Amino acid sequence: MTIKISIDCMGGDFGPSVTVAAAVSFANREPDVEFVLVGQEAVLQTELKKLGAQNHPQLSIVHASEMVEMDDPIEIALRRKKDSSMRVALNQVKEGQAQACVSAGNTGALMAVSRYVLKTMPGVDRPAICSILPNQKKLPTYMLDLGANVDCEPLHLHQFAIMGSALVAALESKPRPTVGLLNVGEEDIKGNDVVKRTAQLLRADHERGLLNFYGNVEGNDIFKGTTDIVVCDGFVGNVTLKAVEGLGRFVKTTMTGAFKSNPLNILGALIARGALNHISKTMNPSNYNGGSLLGLRGVVIKSHGSADKYSYEWAIQRAFDAVKNDVLARITTSLAELMPVPAEASTDSSGSTEP
Repeated sequence: MTIKISIDCMGGDFGPSVTVAAAVSFANREPDVEFVLVGQEAVLQTELKKLGAQNHPQLSIVHASEMVEMDDPIEIALRRKKDSSMRVALNQVKEGQAQACVSAGNTGALMAVSRYVLKTMPGVDRPAICSILPNQKKLPTYMLDLGANVDCEPLHLHQFAIMGSALVAALESKPRPTVGLLNVGEEDIKGNDVVKRTAQLLRADHERGLLNFYGNVEGNDIFKGTTDIVVCDGFVGNVTLKAVEGLGRFVKTTMTGAFKSNPLNILGALIARGALNHISKTMNPSNYNGGSLLGLRGVVIKSHGSADKYSYEWAIQRAFDAVKNDVLARITTSLAELMPVPAEASTDSSGSTEP
């Protein structure tokens, strides 16, 4: 089966120099993919020519005259830039011309435009960004929200837990993945009011057999692999993610400098090359790039804005795997079981109006 993915080529800190190059590289090694490159046609043609891929059979271009800047307010992206590469790329998914969309653009804008164009799944108030982090059990820890929703109520964190459970059940073949609520301590008395009230909702679901709620977890539990899923608001999640990525790069830079400091250390590095390569691969943030925007009626993957070509390819891989494994349909089914919607509920649960 050929999987078709739309790329918001103008998004991110580096735009087409990264996004087009990553798409070409991915297409060259994966015969079952096609890309719709969305952006300013002349710019994209120039990038393809540089790469010798102007006639690549797996690539097509859809022109978009505008682009969402990384510092554009949501209002601008949603109401004024209706022909932006971001919005046109999402429209490709809505219209069935693509099965997934990848963007490194402004996170707030991507979330707002995605909600308007694709709408949310029944019962979902706010989509959330979910991605994976490594742990010492050599399994992924799924964490959400990683930046889509800075201010959350217990209702939202509760929905994040349900969506995360549905995703992990679909991708990891775990019918009852464990859910941890990120807190400043494991005890029930710890945390702010939002976290405490969220814990009550999750415990109630656990008692009914709907969710496998482990309880409160702390930051170090993310890398211990204490739970399959860690739930938090987007402010905490994004700060955690950026801190972890910074630490990973700091450790790599420090180790590289130490091993190059003198001939004896260089020899030691050569002897331990296999182990060092394994450590580097495990801790390289680029290998975990690409967060799923859960709760939308379409597959949307958010790449880091600062992603390079290698990192952006990982975001594309997430989109490809999600479609290949029919994750959207499986999450929809799981959500219908965990979060049933009354018959009288509106078919458009996004709450958005024409901008």
